[in-house]
Amino acid sequence: MRIVTWNVNSIKQRVGHLVAFLDEAKPDVVCLQELKCQDEAFPRAEIEGAGYAVETLGQKAYNGVALLVRAPLVLSEVRRGLPGDETDEQARYIEGLITGDDTAPVRVASLYLPNGNPVDSPKYPYKLAFLERLRHHARDLLTSEEAVVLAGDYNVIPEPEDASDPAAWVNDALFLPQTRAAFRTLLAEGYTEALRACDPKPGLYTFWDYQAGAWNRNAGIRIDHLLLSPRAADRLVSASVQKHLRGLEKPSDHVPVTAELA
Repeated sequence: MRIVTWNVNSIKQRVGHLVAFLDEAKPDVVCLQELKCQDEAFPRAEIEGAGYAVETLGQKAYNGVALLVRAPLVLSEVRRGLPGDETDEQARYIEGLITGDDTAPVRVASLYLPNGNPVDSPKYPYKLAFLERLRHHARDLLTSEEAVVLAGDYNVIPEPEDASDPAAWVNDALFLPQTRAAFRTLLAEGYTEALRACDPKPGLYTFWDYQAGAWNRNAGIRIDHLLLSPRAADRLVSASVQKHLRGLEKPSDHVPVTAELA
């Protein structure tokens, strides 16, 4: 089972890139973030035409997450919204169970963690609170003893080697010690970071800003992650970054990251 996470930074603008990627790579499950549209505006027909079932949690102009599942796999038990705060109206979390006749079930979530900047605003406490809610839910998911994959744009640079210029990020919400500590605490619940389990070398990036020629200079950061429960980690075969998609015309500033499970 090939599971992909991709922050498309507006599904309306990237639907052509997405459909081409689906045709080329044929992933089994795709976790999308930053749709920037309400559910009824999602280009469902194009995605279904490519052979994928679609579940979305949209929001006008902001946020938005989706799960795409390729037939004959089946998506069920869909959860919209991260538990722990009934007042949170931001569309940042969707989860479902993926099953198939020849595939062991996997519970997959697509999540879009808050950016958190500026740090001296309410946005940063919201980011840390979201991470803590995610930790609690991730721990609860382990009690089912299912294979679980928590995939998405975490807006967390875990380590200095995950940035081309770490010094440029020292005061940013993505790299503050509190942010990185919260991410490590999430991993400590028993999750494995798929890409790092397969490739520990520095220089693996998933995001290049549109400004200051970041792509041409390879001035990137790694903020898109797939976290695997022990049962999922036992099935991990490979993980990779589809870096070439950043070079397309009018690309997202993120690229897909793929984990393959046996």
